[in-house]
Amino acid sequence: MKRRNFLALSAFGSLGLVLGRDRYLANKYPLKFLACSSIATETALPELRFAAVGDIGTGDNHQYAIAKTMSCYCDANPFPLVLLTGDNIYEYGEINKINRTFETPYQDLLQQQVEFYAAIGNHDILTNNGIDEINYQDFNMQGRYYTFTQKNVQFFALDTNPEASWRKQLSWLEDNLAKSTQPWTIVFGHHPVYSSGKHGTNLKLVQRLTPLFSRYGVQLYLNGHDHNYERTLPIKHTTYLTGGAQPRPVGKSNWTAYSVAKLSFAVIEAYQDRLEICGIDAKGNIFDRATISRSPT
Repeated sequence: MKRRNFLALSAFGSLGLVLGRDRYLANKYPLKFLACSSIATETALPELRFAAVGDIGTGDNHQYAIAKTMSCYCDANPFPLVLLTGDNIYEYGEINKINRTFETPYQDLLQQQVEFYAAIGNHDILTNNGIDEINYQDFNMQGRYYTFTQKNVQFFALDTNPEASWRKQLSWLEDNLAKSTQPWTIVFGHHPVYSSGKHGTNLKLVQRLTPLFSRYGVQLYLNGHDHNYERTLPIKHTTYLTGGAQPRPVGKSNWTAYSVAKLSFAVIEAYQDRLEICGIDAKGNIFDRATISRSPT
């Protein structure tokens, strides 16, 4: 097979994409990709590769830059799905903005039949309690919280808003975590559990979620809300990864493995024995790498 190193791409304009902001982006964001997995071999390919990004719904140049880079990445190393970790439409979740905030910037990925799976954020519930987004077919939401399986990963999308039906949701989550048979369990929602950013650690989410994550072996939790990139060390065997738009300052805590105020998205590759995580900026630079090894059963 071909080498798994990223293709070297000199500029966005060379891709021949037709987004309205191509001229601006082609001059501003030349790309040069590297391989995500530093230890990948021809005989150890990921069973699943996917991307994750939060707070996408701005419709501004930052969002378009990230969307373009994701398209370039997908051209080089295809992936079938993207997780959206909430605040999908700013400022108030108005579905009439869906073209500018989602369909246009991500049209290349949508045309490649990449599927997006969204969680609901605090901005999303400000119009019609988020129901318009839940019913929007290209967000693939099966409700305010839901689960789906791709290859060797079972995903759980949560409604982490304070107004959520927490008792019902937590009962559903525990029941479905207990039933999961996949080697990898990944949960995503909008609000951070542990954070060194503006909003900080959410003690209510720590109380509600971390016991279940520990009991049922959740390996990774993905979120937005704090507009920075932060990856934790494993906390009771779960890694927490924050990523969001419009970067804000971020500090470090004693459980922080890596943090930076940077516009970015994440790519995760699921192997039989490990997850490989890459943080990728708007220019296509991989600025963070991590490996989560599967605990022996």
